[in-house]
Amino acid sequence: MHFVIAPGYLDSDEGHWQTLWQQQWGEQAVRTSPSSWLEPEFDDWQDALDAVVEPGSVIVAHSLGCLATLAWLSRHPGVAAGAFLVAVPDAGRADFPETIRGFSRPSGPVADPVLMVGSTDDPYADWSFTQQTAALLGVRLIEVANGGHLSTASGRGPWPEGRAVFDEFVAGL
Repeated sequence: MHFVIAPGYLDSDEGHWQTLWQQQWGEQAVRTSPSSWLEPEFDDWQDALDAVVEPGSVIVAHSLGCLATLAWLSRHPGVAAGAFLVAVPDAGRADFPETIRGFSRPSGPVADPVLMVGSTDDPYADWSFTQQTAALLGVRLIEVANGGHLSTASGRGPWPEGRAVFDEFVAGL
């Protein structure tokens, strides 16, 4: 299996579960490489996915990488085997960073298999937004109570619970 790591704004640090999983997968995994992690531009992030997604890839996205992945899936239905979306942010919030350009909320269902994981207290997405987004997309949502942004800062580290959910998702593809 081929895994594509799609980090969020500022990339995922060395202690982030995405980075740790990528290290475990070795050559089976590749990370997107947009031109800028600091001033993300939508088209650039789409190009970064274009450069690494192969037919049958599983995209493992976090935060802003989820918005990029959802847009990419809508433009390329059936190419990826599926996507694991963690901590989808709300691009419509008043406090969404101004340095992020062109990203928007998801607008409709996805055709590809997707599993979404969200936290009840994510600082970048109210729980109601997360639930509504999963319903809009027509995907299964896994709830993590009080998990913050499901990142290094919120104590995830290698995140074995997330890995178990991910492995189950992949086994069903």
